[in-house]
Amino acid sequence: MNDKNPPHGSSRRKTIKKIAALGAAAVCAPLIIINSQKIAQEKAAQRIVIRTSGGEWHYAATELLFKPFQEKFGIEMVGIPSNSEPIAEIRSMVDTGNYNWNMACLGNRAIPILSQQNYLEKHGLEHDPIVSTIMPQFMSPYGVGMNVYSTVLTYRTDVFQKRPPQTWKDFWDAENFPGRRGLRKVPFDTVEQALLADGVAPSTVYPCDLDRAFHSLDRIKPHISVWWQSTPEAEHLLKVREVDVMPVFLTAALSAIKSGAPIAFSWDQHIYGYDNWTILKGTPNADACREFIRFATDPKRQALLAPHGISPTQPSAFEYIKKEHAKFLAVYPENFNKGIPSSALYWLDNYSSIVERYNRWFLS
Repeated sequence: MNDKNPPHGSSRRKTIKKIAALGAAAVCAPLIIINSQKIAQEKAAQRIVIRTSGGEWHYAATELLFKPFQEKFGIEMVGIPSNSEPIAEIRSMVDTGNYNWNMACLGNRAIPILSQQNYLEKHGLEHDPIVSTIMPQFMSPYGVGMNVYSTVLTYRTDVFQKRPPQTWKDFWDAENFPGRRGLRKVPFDTVEQALLADGVAPSTVYPCDLDRAFHSLDRIKPHISVWWQSTPEAEHLLKVREVDVMPVFLTAALSAIKSGAPIAFSWDQHIYGYDNWTILKGTPNADACREFIRFATDPKRQALLAPHGISPTQPSAFEYIKKEHAKFLAVYPENFNKGIPSSALYWLDNYSSIVERYNRWFLS
């Protein structure tokens, strides 16, 4: 017998083994794919990317919320600053399924716009023992209020030494209050400020008389040196003296003061809204996002943010806040009573048309 030519039976057994091995591989292949998909989902669930408004708020949230949450739960937290009210960006992410963010910190005006169009996930935390104790006006099915913010009239004390501007009417009065001015490049708050400067009573700002508002804006436009969009940009403009007076978010004003800049601000007619924790519709790690919301809404943790001008939505948080910090918060009673609430419902009905008109006006 020739040893180089094995018996027919031996060859057959080898062939059968090869076929069996290929069959086993074919059976296992779907399991390998399924397992890899599961691993990818689990990894995604261990990472939360959240949009912030930047500036002092971003720094405080990173140090006092994101890092402690990551240490406690082992879920990576990544904060990404962006321009205010990124409605278009969120629409694009949800429509394409390409989630650059899983969560977003959004102002109360953006919530009804995005939720009505099905771009936000319901958080389902209304009955959670911690979340349910926040002030009811700062809660909705799609957002959990975490900071009552204010737009305040801010000025440099080295420029306005004897008679500082206190109201929006003063800001519009460039003759009696000369100085370089800045204004926000979006209509939110800006339209309301224009009406208040024109003498409209705070109680009758809404619904906004847009013709009157834009006529008022026509008067101030020639005196505007800088148009700002983001909180860090506004803060920088104050610090380096690019402007002498302008409306900014309270956190930017306080951060500039903390840095040593000669800055002060007025609570008169401040326009307040509130920031929310929100979850983007369809994000793969929604439950991890909910766990973060529970963590961040704890009254003691909200109190830690107070020195940065971030106003709590938990009434009991004031039990842990020193008076020296409480008096600089929007919800401190003396300040709150001087404010004007921004109407989310008005902006829901008129957002697109006002933004379009404002952009045309800006370019004209």
